[in-house]
Amino acid sequence: MKELDPDIVFNIAEGFFGESREAQIPAMLDMLQIPYTGSDPLTLATCLDKARTKEILSYHNIPTAPFLIANDIDQIKNLNLTFPLFVKPVWEGSSKGIFSSCFVNNTKKLKEQVERIITEYSQPALIEEFLSGREFTVAILGNGDEAEVLPIVEIDYKDFPEDFIPVYSYEAKWILDTKENPLDIFSCPAKLNSVLETKIKQVALNAYKTLRCRDWSRIDIRMNSDNVPNIIEINPLPGILPDPKENSCFPKAARTAGIFYDEMLNKVLIAAARRYNLL
Repeated sequence: MKELDPDIVFNIAEGFFGESREAQIPAMLDMLQIPYTGSDPLTLATCLDKARTKEILSYHNIPTAPFLIANDIDQIKNLNLTFPLFVKPVWEGSSKGIFSSCFVNNTKKLKEQVERIITEYSQPALIEEFLSGREFTVAILGNGDEAEVLPIVEIDYKDFPEDFIPVYSYEAKWILDTKENPLDIFSCPAKLNSVLETKIKQVALNAYKTLRCRDWSRIDIRMNSDNVPNIIEINPLPGILPDPKENSCFPKAARTAGIFYDEMLNKVLIAAARRYNLL
């Protein structure tokens, strides 16, 4: 890489192994003093760890569902959370490990899911109070005061199959939702009144800046029973499938804003280049 002497690298490397996998290539680029797009290794590693992300959000009073991290089954004995709960691996992405069975209504099912995740994924289980309200995802481009919130995408589960929980699970993302037969559950721009739209944008921007995201990210949000936007997770390496026939939310939001795919990538690149004073 050093021999190539690039002006800047467009980073989309997600890595293969371990909880630091998304931080590995950026850390190498930092060591070689090569500029790159997107967040730094610390932010990438932190955001992949959903529990660490929620701890930081909670400290800064940014709404996120009450939670517990379970490294073993004994840690749920003194559970201080209200059912229904949702259980998922703490540092997976792309909905890995997230199935309809992750939604639990009692202690027996909770134990089964915690054991499954610890055993199958060799990592702790994140247990959260289930957020029952509307779900949105928010794409953000840029840095500092110039950070731009793109049109909000809503994920509407009203036409979901009856045996699926209202969550964009592994089954939904990789089995039901195909290029040939995409799920019609995404709407952009979301139908929102101005007050709620402002709240969602502000919560997303607060999370973006608090986790020190750079250049771009996608923030997943769900409303709680009091209609307060809560952060589900932060994706500093958002999915960017180029084909409009596929449900990829960041490009979908960009297209709604009149920003087509190549221009979207260039905006990320330009934001990064400005950070490094290359422009």
